[in-house]
Amino acid sequence: MTDPRVLERLDRGGVTFYAGFDPTAPSLHVGNLLQLCTMKRLQLYGNRPIIVAGGATALIGDPGGKSGERALQSSADVGDNLERVVPQLEKFLDFSAGAGPSKAVLLNNAQWLGEMCVVEFLRDVGKHFTVNQMVSKESVRARFERLDQGISYTEFSYMLLQAYDFLRLFQDHGCELQIGGSDQWGNITVGVDLIRKFSGDAFGLTTPLVTKSDGTKFGKTEDGSVWLDPSRTTPYRLYQFFLNSDDDVVGKYLRYFTFLPNEEIASLDAETDLHPERRSAARALAREVCSLVHGDDETARAQRISDVLFGGDISTLSEDELLDALSTAPSSDISKSSLTVGIPLVDLVASSGLVRSKADARRAIDQGGLRVNGEKVDRSDALVTQLDLMYGKYLILRKGKRSYHVVAAR
Repeated sequence: MTDPRVLERLDRGGVTFYAGFDPTAPSLHVGNLLQLCTMKRLQLYGNRPIIVAGGATALIGDPGGKSGERALQSSADVGDNLERVVPQLEKFLDFSAGAGPSKAVLLNNAQWLGEMCVVEFLRDVGKHFTVNQMVSKESVRARFERLDQGISYTEFSYMLLQAYDFLRLFQDHGCELQIGGSDQWGNITVGVDLIRKFSGDAFGLTTPLVTKSDGTKFGKTEDGSVWLDPSRTTPYRLYQFFLNSDDDVVGKYLRYFTFLPNEEIASLDAETDLHPERRSAARALAREVCSLVHGDDETARAQRISDVLFGGDISTLSEDELLDALSTAPSSDISKSSLTVGIPLVDLVASSGLVRSKADARRAIDQGGLRVNGEKVDRSDALVTQLDLMYGKYLILRKGKRSYHVVAAR
């Protein structure tokens, strides 16, 4: 934080604060979730949130956290992304009149940056900063040190655009605080400095970056992105993502992403230490986050799919639920006509790669460890026919408790 006084102010309520989200993709992602939860917490304590959707800054690109230049997006793409992201933002905060003085506000910085001419910007904003100051910021310095990449003037100017956002919000809406991830510290402090040069008092506050198990941050262009849009990451996949959180981060995630009482989280911490095999904290985390993002009904559906997939009767799943549950499982195709007379199950299982050989397939069957469409197989000479297909299309092979393979008959 730029000044510890901001914490006392936030505890009392009445602070207008903002966070920015650039619509550079058609959905927000798990990396945005901590800021949304932080904004929700601050609003619950009587502070007034402003969400700035960066319709203008998304056209430029923030160099923070990137080793190379971002691909520029068209105005049409950014506009389309913005339309899809706004409803996601609105799910987290109270924009109703009933919120009173803490009613949330949603703004698009294209409203003011799009009207500003370059001479006016350089004169009124650029003159307040030296290149020396800007180069010293981590987001810029890291790129300067990579001679093979460097940084364009376009991305170099990003921090000044964000600083001007803060100044306009300070002047037009009485906004005193900007929050963001720790990778935004340089951009935030430039905004605080600009407001002070206009004889104002403003604050900056950052939260830790949420990282994956390998230490890399969650982002829109990183591999393995987990999206908040259900058409890109289904509620079941989001539920599973948090359910599979490692024990060493689940307590931190409960504090970041849920609104459970501290006493309940402490109890879950203790249960994880005593009985890690129960996964109680991870289950609570998955339930709470999925409900926050997608609602209780979708969460109940995700829980049911998970329970069925890892111990229940998969024949109770609808076709859509089945495909959702097994979307990441290995799969293969066979000719539907080949099932007319039947295929030896041992051959099918061996060719799927679920086991290493036909001998392994027979051994799994003899030991009761192989299931087809949820049913245990007890004969190694069994044949698979079209009558065995689920929904007339699928054979679901399962070895042990968690190893699945989907065979699609076409």
